[in-house]
Amino acid sequence: MRTRNHWITRAETGADIPAVREINLAAFETPLEADLVDALRTDPAWIDGLSLVSAGEDGKPVGHALLTRCHIGDTPALCLAPVAVLPEYQHGGAGSAAVRAALAAAKGMGERYVTVLGHPAYYPRFGFGRASAHGIGLTIDVPDEAMMAMPLDETHPLPSGTVRYAAPFGI
Repeated sequence: MRTRNHWITRAETGADIPAVREINLAAFETPLEADLVDALRTDPAWIDGLSLVSAGEDGKPVGHALLTRCHIGDTPALCLAPVAVLPEYQHGGAGSAAVRAALAAAKGMGERYVTVLGHPAYYPRFGFGRASAHGIGLTIDVPDEAMMAMPLDETHPLPSGTVRYAAPFGI
């Protein structure tokens, strides 16, 4: 286990694709997330530079965070999913480092909003809050506290509306 100060974060390269797949296969019980990442790579929702890996000093990716295009109503936004870390590196800051790097990269590209459907005890540390408080919802039933959103630029408050994901999400 490493502290977050030792993680190197960078945009995924073509050489990282097999490692990113292995991270997602190892982190989740089924291959659905790994298959989702592969499908998103060929979808118009993919944005170069927003698939981030966290690596140790040896450069081997151990964590991954992906942001792809979604919409809140008609407003362009990003969806954070999946976030994965090799099991032997979990709880060591690799996931947090990848998420922070992805959010910083998105902000640097002028993106304004990010949504996430995830664990309500994990994502608030990055600035995510309950989406329903801003009139943001989904077309499927999920626990209210699990659907979260955040602005990347506080001068642009979150829009309201229904989140529309890229086709590979199947939502």
